Order: sequence, then structure tokens, then C-alpha cells
Amino acid sequence: MRRLGRKWVEKLEFGLFTFPVLICVFIAFYIPFALTIRYSFTKWNGISKHPKFIGLDNFKQIFLHDANFSSSAWFTIKYAVLYIVLVNVLAILLALVLDMKLRSTTWLRAAFFIPYILSLVIVGFIWKFIFMQGFESLGSSTGLGIFHLSWLGEPGLAFISILGVSIWQSIGFYMVIYIAGLQAVPDDMKEAAVMDGAGPFRRFFSITLPLLAPSITISVFMALTNSIKVFDVILSLTGGGPGGTTYSVAYDIYRDTFQNNLYGYGTAKALILFVAVLLVTIVQLTIFKRREVEA
Repeated sequence: MRRLGRKWVEKLEFGLFTFPVLICVFIAFYIPFALTIRYSFTKWNGISKHPKFIGLDNFKQIFLHDANFSSSAWFTIKYAVLYIVLVNVLAILLALVLDMKLRSTTWLRAAFFIPYILSLVIVGFIWKFIFMQGFESLGSSTGLGIFHLSWLGEPGLAFISILGVSIWQSIGFYMVIYIAGLQAVPDDMKEAAVMDGAGPFRRFFSITLPLLAPSITISVFMALTNSIKVFDVILSLTGGGPGGTTYSVAYDIYRDTFQNNLYGYGTAKALILFVAVLLVTIVQLTIFKRREVEA
């Protein structure tokens, strides 16, 4: 009886401590999410008290007649693929170099990680000044033609600029994840491979890379979710220009919702983005977790 009474007391205490948290999560997440679903089926300007229910018209308009959404989706896909590949490859290379026992390793790690502390909005404004005025001064002093290019005024160069700034800002974060993964690789396996005559490339691809599978899963997951939701660096660096060629899906949602006052239409796009991120994340985690088990 005493044990039974103690279990009920523990359950009651657990409920008392977790109930306030559950209420906060419900208010902060589930209620707004339910309202988002509701408003996605309405025509609403964000001001009127009675949104007009229009059914699936918002979604039909998005998929069939919205050229901005299709172009922003294509931009987001290109950006996400290149960002995921480049930031992870470069982060692994940096981690391999900084995992060596060098005198300046600690300082170099800090130097690469510091940009990640800064907000992407601040980083975007800093690089906007560099592209517009810093490169002009460098071009005048060095005479190199690369500094005279319109890095924010041409669609292709603007895309490269956004991608490069994003990688520069976040590569330190992924580098830390890979350094932690490299330090978890057993030294005896490396020594055994050296004794067997395996070269550095063979050791990396046969031992190090398979054992980095958990780190790769985490890094790809983070890079995937961050790249699909890219917004702040575009807002501060190009503002969607030139001519709307650097609109991402998130920026297109922001423009329709808060600039054009199409709140119902914008929430429909936000719901589509949520479903896309959810599905892609589930597929990615399933594939990578399966490869972790195989490794």
C-alpha cells in the first residue's frame, strides 16, 4: 500500500511540475499552429475581425498561378542543395585540419566559430558594405577585375553572394560538430590502419568517414532545415533583388504577408513550407539513420 501511495504521489508531483510547461507549449505553439491552418483557408488582410472563408482557393492560386512562389521555390532548392553540400564538405576539411595538434588550433577554432555568434542580419549588412564599398576600394588599389563585378546587382552573382555569406557565417558551427566526431574516433583503429599500410585517404574513407556518420546526420539535418528557411541574410543583403531573383520561399511569405497584407495567402504558403520541411526532414533522417546502423 505504501509503494502504491508513493507511486501516486510521484505521478502527482510529475504532473504538477510538467503541467505549466505543457500549458505554455500549448499556448505558444499548438494554438498558433491551429490558427495558421484556419487562416490558410481564408481571405484575410490581418485587420478585419471576420476573415472570409474561401476553401482551397489560396492553395490553387499558389500552385497554379503564382509565378513568384515557383521561382522562389526553385531558388530555395538550389540554395539548399549547394549550401548542404558545400558547408558540410568544407566543415569536414576544416575539422580535419584543426583536429591536428597545432599551436594555433585553439585560436583558429575560435576565429572560425565567432561569425556564427553574430546574427545573419548583422552579417548581411556587414557584407553588403563590403560588396558595395570594400570591393570598390580593393578594385581601385589592386586593379583586379573581380572586385569591379556587381556582386549584388546581377542575379547569378547575387545568388553566389548569399550562398557565400551564409557558409562563411555558419561553417564554424558545423566544424565544431565534426571536431567532436573526430575526437570520438578510437586512436587504436587509426594506429591499426597505419600498421596495415593504409594511406591517409584510405584511412579517412574507410575508418574516419563511416564513424562520422552521427555527426554527418546532425549537420545535414541542421543545414537542411536552416537552408530551406533562409530569410534573414536575403533581407539584409539583397532585399530580394535584383528584380526579385533572390526571393526564397520564406522571404516570399514575408513579402505577401507583411508587405502586401495578404495574411490568409501568406499563411497558406507558410503551411506548405512547414509540410515540405517536415517531409524532407523525415526522409533525410530515415536515410541517414539507416546508414548509421549499416556503418
